[in-house]
Amino acid sequence: MILSNFFLPLQKEAPKEAEIISHKLMLKAGLVDKSASGLYSWLPLGLKLLRNISEIIRNNLNQIGASELLMPILQNGALWSESGRLTAYGQEMLKTEDRHGRTLIFSPTNEEIITDIFRKYVKSYKTLPLNLYQIHWKFRDEIRPRFGVMRAREFLMQDAYSFDINQEAAALTYQKYYETYLKIFRDLGVTALPVKADNGAIGGDFSHEFHILANSGESAIYADADLLSNIAQGNYQFKQLKDYYAAADDMHDSKIAPQNLITKRGIEVGHIFNFGTKYSETLAALVTDKNGQKIAVNMGSYGIGVSRIVAALIESSHDEQGIIWPEEVAPFKIVINPLDQAESFTKAQEIYQQLQQHNIATLLDDSNRSPGEKFAAHDLIGIPYQIIIGKNSLKNNQIEIKQRKSGTKELISYNEVLEYFAK
Repeated sequence: MILSNFFLPLQKEAPKEAEIISHKLMLKAGLVDKSASGLYSWLPLGLKLLRNISEIIRNNLNQIGASELLMPILQNGALWSESGRLTAYGQEMLKTEDRHGRTLIFSPTNEEIITDIFRKYVKSYKTLPLNLYQIHWKFRDEIRPRFGVMRAREFLMQDAYSFDINQEAAALTYQKYYETYLKIFRDLGVTALPVKADNGAIGGDFSHEFHILANSGESAIYADADLLSNIAQGNYQFKQLKDYYAAADDMHDSKIAPQNLITKRGIEVGHIFNFGTKYSETLAALVTDKNGQKIAVNMGSYGIGVSRIVAALIESSHDEQGIIWPEEVAPFKIVINPLDQAESFTKAQEIYQQLQQHNIATLLDDSNRSPGEKFAAHDLIGIPYQIIIGKNSLKNNQIEIKQRKSGTKELISYNEVLEYFAK
């Protein structure tokens, strides 16, 4: 992408209302624009992040045999009356009526509608297990939206739903999602810690939250040091991890905590539930078993806050200059910075074309800002690699590469650029 063709409205100062670093940097770096309390427009750079995160989630869920669908943002209130949650859900639910007086709900969650889809089309146990998911927008009327997209009213979420013949089969599905979620966060370039959680308004028998560790995290996390060590080393096996102690502050019990307890701060970005037949019995989502008997299916729900992850990544990875994106999700892998509009810009264009041809996401800064302004802007938006092209390096047919995370710089031959980024 050529910068002059790309909408990137940077700000020197964040509004005073921005309380936490992710909110400040998202506004300064031109990721989002506030429309109203808890409502944000995602600008091009921010949208690229949402899409990159969504694609990583999508690839992992597809690998475990989940099928993607898309449910409406406005839901039929009659379904919620049938489940008993129309009045029980609480004031976070935003309701309206259509011209015929029928109640419509701005989707806060999707258990009712997914169960309705299931009961219409699935009649036999032979179809099970079934896993369906979507990546879509939701709305919850937070009493006090704050911290930017961290606690917004409208947010992008991946929500998956499982249907199994019995509790034993559902437990295996739950384990599969537990392990898959750990892999998803690994692929996002971060470590997430699973902790025991309260099921809240969703209901159910057991659940886990997934927290990205960050010093500014809203929750205190108490965990067995060996759990964190296992996950950091790539052990995601539920059977090996399930007995380690891990709890957020609201579920922490100091009486049963292990001796090697560590305390961290975490930001909740995922939550998985098994709620058995809570919805399938109420909404009559029944299948015929092998004995010809109709039984209610066992269900689970699995969610990741896609838009919240953007803020959580910033909270866990930034410095005084700005954002430091994990390479796995960065909106661009490289930003090219020609320090003048003469020979270095010609070389910059040649490198840009080479990288584009090899599908390496690259931003070419063709602005006429000063070198200092360019350096500051590139550090702010957090692109993992900066290619700096100046007159002095070009004399030796070289370019300078700066890594955003470490700050290290190195000179390489102009002819080695593709080889360097292919490694």
